[in-house]
Amino acid sequence: MLNNLGENVEREGLLDTPKRYAKAMMYLTQGYKADIKEVINGALFSSTATGVVVVKDIDFFSMCEHHILPFHGKVHIAYIPSGKVLGLSKFARVVEVFARRLQIQEQLNEQIADAIEDILEPKGVIVSIEAAHMCMSMRGVQKIGSKTLTTVARGELKDDQKCNETLFKFFNSSVS
Repeated sequence: MLNNLGENVEREGLLDTPKRYAKAMMYLTQGYKADIKEVINGALFSSTATGVVVVKDIDFFSMCEHHILPFHGKVHIAYIPSGKVLGLSKFARVVEVFARRLQIQEQLNEQIADAIEDILEPKGVIVSIEAAHMCMSMRGVQKIGSKTLTTVARGELKDDQKCNETLFKFFNSSVS
């Protein structure tokens, strides 16, 4: 690839670049090797909670499968417990497992929702992702600042329009 760019691969600054690049790609795609059950590590707890639980503003980085360029943003997760809850830090770990793969944002959204459903068997779940894509900023249309919002809702939250509207407003607010 460096040769095709017209670079001098013998140049000091590039001598170890192929090794560094390979190492970086292994790190950025380590989600393929992760086992979600190991990530959860037994952090499931019995609970009588019946209200909506929201974990908001989980930062992530991922890589677009089309251009192998980064996209990054925030994930928001809401669910209605059904007898068990998950340790809060595990939501960020679940996001990390799936974000560290080559993919599209829409699929990342689905993978996180699937995992939350499989782990918790909640009455309902919503996962919303807002992200900036370098393939739109650095190349092509070069629209810096543009963001993509994807949302998936399942179970009781899928059909509850008022709850969805409230959560959407909350997800997109700047409440700290």
